[in-house]
Amino acid sequence: MKNFIQRAITGIIFVAVLIGCIIGSPLSFGFLFAVISGMATFEFCTLVNYQKEVTINRNICTLSSVFLFFCFYYYGINPAETGIFIPYLAILIYIMVSELYLKKENPINNWAYSMLSQVYIGLPFALLNVLAFQTSAEVSLSYYQFILPLSIFIFIWLNDTGAYCTGMLFGKHRLFERISPKKSWEGSIGGAAFCIAAAFALAHLFPIMTTGLWIGFALTVVVFGTWGDLTESLMKRHLGIKDSGNILPGHGGMLDRFDSAILAIPAVVFYLYITSLF
Repeated sequence: MKNFIQRAITGIIFVAVLIGCIIGSPLSFGFLFAVISGMATFEFCTLVNYQKEVTINRNICTLSSVFLFFCFYYYGINPAETGIFIPYLAILIYIMVSELYLKKENPINNWAYSMLSQVYIGLPFALLNVLAFQTSAEVSLSYYQFILPLSIFIFIWLNDTGAYCTGMLFGKHRLFERISPKKSWEGSIGGAAFCIAAAFALAHLFPIMTTGLWIGFALTVVVFGTWGDLTESLMKRHLGIKDSGNILPGHGGMLDRFDSAILAIPAVVFYLYITSLF
């Protein structure tokens, strides 16, 4: 009972802070996700450093992810300022060249995991800025719009809730038993149904897209969010751990809370780009 109360309180505070910062202002949005990106990267680097022959620089990788987030943030506000990305390239070059002088046991592993920290964590969080900042064609100005990044988390939460409820009631056929034995096809379908219902509501409240595009948005989050969850589960199974961290009492670490978003965010960016072509 004590663990349930702790988990509930942490969950309520977590959701309140996330929604408040996204809706609040571009500054609160940027600060929150820069911190989350840095913490998630540091957590990832800590986990992989437990492996034999892996010793990546956690501080440099964390700095890289945070800086990449702010690059996209600044670019979102000032789309003409592409030069902001140049220092980030210098950091990546440093990561590669530094291994020449550090004389580590397996530099290839260090290169691979350092770059993975950027592709797997740094880039997805940075891409939130692509959704948050929209450019007006009429006046060539950028403006902040909270609903697209917020919708990703709304769909993730509804998918998790719907999948859990319907899975508990009707779940019989395992979705991916090798990695996550508790997930079921019935639960996944139930989660998708919850998200489709929410897509209709969002289409009515925020008519920035057609209802069909909102439904496609929701299903993209459902599919890739589930894959993101399974991807992190696979990583934890390989590392032999239950949680990625303990910074959120009762909820594990940052990767545990944002595993679905890590794949859902770039997938949504790709989806909206493709649909904008037609």
